[in-house]
Amino acid sequence: MGYTSRLMDSVSGVGVLDKAFVVMNALVTRPLTLAEVIDATDIPRATCHRLLSALEHHGAVRRNNDGLYCLGPTLLGLGRGAAVQFPFLERAREIATELRDRTGESVQVFVAETDGRRCVVSLESPNGLRWIVPEGALFPLTRGSAGRVLTGSRLSTAGWIESVEERVKGVASVSAPIIDVDGTVIAAVSVSGPLERMSASPGAKFGAIVVRGAKTLSDFLAS
Repeated sequence: MGYTSRLMDSVSGVGVLDKAFVVMNALVTRPLTLAEVIDATDIPRATCHRLLSALEHHGAVRRNNDGLYCLGPTLLGLGRGAAVQFPFLERAREIATELRDRTGESVQVFVAETDGRRCVVSLESPNGLRWIVPEGALFPLTRGSAGRVLTGSRLSTAGWIESVEERVKGVASVSAPIIDVDGTVIAAVSVSGPLERMSASPGAKFGAIVVRGAKTLSDFLAS
């Protein structure tokens, strides 16, 4: 059962729309066969096929050269429009780029969504061995340093939360909260990478720089 299927517990009141987003979330990471979409979403075969066909009609889903379902071109325009109307994303990408260049590790920015966390900015480490998180991917809030930041877990005295092999074996991360003018945590910025470089104490290694990046973004929201 894929994580996306659990999102069906969060119902907006418009069931077909909920299911459509569950299907699209399943396709964020990679193209899938019909059987794989069904397995990832737990939506019955006939319903899943109808949803995919309708989404394909609107350009939100397409078939690639191998006949696999993947996200469609309509979403490109929607994504560009969302970025233009949400200037925080542009500033977040600038700060994430600075963090990536200074740490040499992958950097992500996550926002909470229903009972998960959505990666809205992701920059890969220049190293050959690196932790890759696709932009748009949805992860659980219950595991990982960013998830715990977004759920209000206790921060270290220095203002960060670290995670060592909590969600994926061999991967460590450290995250800090991005806070809006009302003092609400609206996002988390993370530095993540292989345990052998991040060490068993990623907070001690990169916590300070992550906290500074998060504060810069918090100040941007308050300006």
